[in-house]
Amino acid sequence: MFERFTKDAREAVVDAQVVARSTHSRTIDARHVLVALVEPGAGPACDALDAVGLDAAALARALRDELGGAGLDGEALAAIGVDLDAVRRATDATFGEGSLDGGGLLRRDRKHIPFTADAKKALELALREAIRLGSAGIDGGHLLLGILRGGSPAASALRAALAQAGSDDAALRAAVERRRDAA
Repeated sequence: MFERFTKDAREAVVDAQVVARSTHSRTIDARHVLVALVEPGAGPACDALDAVGLDAAALARALRDELGGAGLDGEALAAIGVDLDAVRRATDATFGEGSLDGGGLLRRDRKHIPFTADAKKALELALREAIRLGSAGIDGGHLLLGILRGGSPAASALRAALAQAGSDDAALRAAVERRRDAA
């Protein structure tokens, strides 16, 4: 299926792993894919969101806040007598530079972060959306629709953002379809 993904969709799937690492997640769920899809601010997904009045960057920020990712708080640790810089140096010396970054995912564990069932389902539904629309490839718009259909926390967050923007699923679907028809 991945061979049918367009460049922007492939980048979103790959970047979801970067988002997961930056938010200190041990798995990639559909929210990570959604952040990766809308954060750069370009491509079919962002175009569709813009068309329905939704601020893609604000959605990405809200999802990142939901996912966490603040990392270790040096000031809070110092308040209880822990020197984060000393811990980081010792960890780097033992496990390699940067091993403390990523929420405790040690370098030997950093090769691959697995996708959760809801993320896999969103990718599968993106394929179904592409087939339904008669598209040869799966692009970011299809991924967006796949996430929306999936019923995951990402879909709930997307629906809430759409409602806040005065829009809904049907308007987003129409925006994706209009963009495809114009291409």
